[in-house]
Amino acid sequence: MDRDVDASSAFYHEDTFVPPYLMRHYWWAYVHPRGVKIFDRGWLINLILLGNYKRLVRAALAEFEDKPLGHILQLACVYGNLTPKLAKRVSDGGGSLDVTDVLPIQLRNLKWKLPARTPARLLRMDSTALDLPAAGYDTVLLFFLLHEQPEEVRQKTVAEALRVVKPGGRLIFVDYGKPFWWNPLRYLLAPFLAVLEPFALSLMATPLASRLPQSMAVRQTSYFGGLYQKVVTIKPD
Repeated sequence: MDRDVDASSAFYHEDTFVPPYLMRHYWWAYVHPRGVKIFDRGWLINLILLGNYKRLVRAALAEFEDKPLGHILQLACVYGNLTPKLAKRVSDGGGSLDVTDVLPIQLRNLKWKLPARTPARLLRMDSTALDLPAAGYDTVLLFFLLHEQPEEVRQKTVAEALRVVKPGGRLIFVDYGKPFWWNPLRYLLAPFLAVLEPFALSLMATPLASRLPQSMAVRQTSYFGGLYQKVVTIKPD
């Protein structure tokens, strides 16, 4: 059952199901309150993304310039200022924004960052089993989510994103990609990702477009020598 951020009895309790992979690999960054305070800092996020955070936020927001924007869904909260910027753009574009996350602490953290009277609903639910109607959104955004999920979870998340987007609607992915052969980070970064982001390498090894139905046309843009990618696709009518 989806529960929005205003339902305090659901939102402020932490005794909710957390996927085992999140507790095992990311408790220190996303689940523990101290981790949230430490990592939700612009300069640190930019450092982790090797100076590319603002560039990647701009790349995501560039897809939200046409009006009206309609009904937008962002899967998973993200650190930094992406969502407040997206919420403003959606509001100016006459649309609405829903943001889902499985962790109450992440939804609470995002609520504090959003301006008052922001037209956004914050919903606690798992990206692999969205309690949302089929074909209900004009655009679904996944910003640096898939690289944090095991392959089987990743497949379910993509399937759910496809289910809830309208025919003719868009899916937008911004995440890690496979560095070009000449990019030294292809070799230098792998040991660090294997420890800190254990599922990122499997995402980088397989083209993101291959996880989508072949009937879907894909527009892909690479950044920083291929280390990051934006993939935009439209669900067939």
